[in-house]
Amino acid sequence: MDRFEIEQVLESFRVIVDTREQASIRATERFAALGDGLERATLDYGDYAANITLTAGNPLYDVAATRIYPSCIIERKMSLDELATCFTRGRDRFRREMERARASGAKIYLLTEGGDWEKIYRHCYRSRFNPNAFIATLTAWMVRYEINVLFCRPGTSGKLIREILYRDIKERLEKGEYG
Repeated sequence: MDRFEIEQVLESFRVIVDTREQASIRATERFAALGDGLERATLDYGDYAANITLTAGNPLYDVAATRIYPSCIIERKMSLDELATCFTRGRDRFRREMERARASGAKIYLLTEGGDWEKIYRHCYRSRFNPNAFIATLTAWMVRYEINVLFCRPGTSGKLIREILYRDIKERLEKGEYG
């Protein structure tokens, strides 16, 4: 694909939101920041992925499919509290989801709103999960599942999700991964 074809394909860029991503006031604001062409579909892993229409006129992912197995995902957590729950009570389910993503070769971004490393170390979250265990688990999973860990303010998450997914698709198009 030449540069002009890539630009044309990128004009069709859309964000896929997993059907299980719950509606809320914050979600509505995040969805607005994701831009036009938002699509809902069932992702096998992750909360957000990207879609494009290829030069042949076919979408990269068929949103009507039973499940989509994207090549890049963003797993969003609304807080350190939710992330701590994923590593404690929800650990088996979360582990299986990350294993499915890695087995499919997906690039994984774990985006936690309102958190940062210092808040974990200072135990600024509502869980008995020990900060040292939290840090050890998070860093071990970064290595084990090749997860890119990101923190941001809730109001920034929509813009950041869109930018990461757009850049991933653009890089893949430039490398010739999608024809």
